[in-house]
Amino acid sequence: MPKKAKGNRVQVILECTEMKDSGQPGTSRYITTKNRKNSPERLELKKYNPILKKMTLHKEIK
Repeated sequence: MPKKAKGNRVQVILECTEMKDSGQPGTSRYITTKNRKNSPERLELKKYNPILKKMTLHKEIK
């Protein structure tokens, strides 16, 4: 019976950091994938926040 590979590519959720500080209702979240071997630390990307209507820093949440 062949062994199932766990795989290095996993789905992660990115959440806006500025949205929490602004006090406005709602959240800006994106789903993306990352390679566990190449980037074991948490992902940080600049993405567009449609509520604030500007590019903001989005960090990976658990």
